[in-house]
Amino acid sequence: MPKKDQKTKAKGPTEIAILLYQDYQPSAVYGLMDLFEIANRYVSEYLPEEKRFIRISHWKIKNQKKGEMECVFDTHPDLGANKPSFILIPPSLNRLITPAAATPWAEWVVKQHKSGVSVCSVCSGAFVLGETGLLDGRHATTHWLFKEEFLNRFPKVDLQIEKLVIDDGDVITAGGLMAWIDLGLKLVDRLFGSTVMVQTSRFLLVDPPGREQRFYSTFSPQLHHGDEQIVKVQHWLQATGAQAVTLKLMADKAGMEERTFIRRFNKATGLNPTEYCQQLRVAKAREMLEFTNKNIEEISWKVGYEDTSAFRKVFHKVIGLTPGEYRTKFSVVRR
Repeated sequence: MPKKDQKTKAKGPTEIAILLYQDYQPSAVYGLMDLFEIANRYVSEYLPEEKRFIRISHWKIKNQKKGEMECVFDTHPDLGANKPSFILIPPSLNRLITPAAATPWAEWVVKQHKSGVSVCSVCSGAFVLGETGLLDGRHATTHWLFKEEFLNRFPKVDLQIEKLVIDDGDVITAGGLMAWIDLGLKLVDRLFGSTVMVQTSRFLLVDPPGREQRFYSTFSPQLHHGDEQIVKVQHWLQATGAQAVTLKLMADKAGMEERTFIRRFNKATGLNPTEYCQQLRVAKAREMLEFTNKNIEEISWKVGYEDTSAFRKVFHKVIGLTPGEYRTKFSVVRR
């Protein structure tokens, strides 16, 4: 039997309130309930004398004009009045919530946060959380597909899209659609310690927290910025795989001085020319690692790196895994 954690935790229930806003993802809500129920079982097995467990409640808008919310489900209604310690905003499978639709939820979340409640979001749930203003000046994440929209709506947030989970103490954000698993395990670890968290993840056959969203995201170049000369260079880089290119060649292709080209390219794409070429090359390398048996040296050469060591460093910088680790995790070819 695993040893008990040495962390000191408060006894009794911890309530997690899940918001059932418009178009929320039911599978995430019920999946989290299953995850927390499994965690409760391990707590009762390993820490029976502490009588700790997670209480789940679901909340909907009762009166939109007054901003009133009501609890519509409770795993432990016999415990009396609801006193959430965490608010959890699940993802949505449909369009992103509008500022107007998010307002009553945001106002209620802010009120609860002021009373000491911690707040969590998963994937597009960050757009509800963003409307509260609680993310301003903080690190946060959401699904990588929503990067541009999120930055446009919440420019004061330090968006770190490569991260799958960002724990900022009283505010926790998780990125991808299935990142509710990682968030759920993060909360279990915080409440009950690593022993219960690891046992829960083993039961579910999922990896413990530690993944990053950049393992899964794909490079989506910004092409709708309106700078035709820069778009011309982008199309050329895509066609050539960004191989055997120099800053001078790119600037000449755009018909600009090098310093002007760097400034315009960065403004249009959000990346400097070197970073952009690295993203294109790594994207091609990922494809070969997933679908071919070519060795690392050959892949390095094919995407434009004569120095395999340099390729490995760039790949790890962009993806967060070595080429070998990436192949082990994502290859679909039997070797």
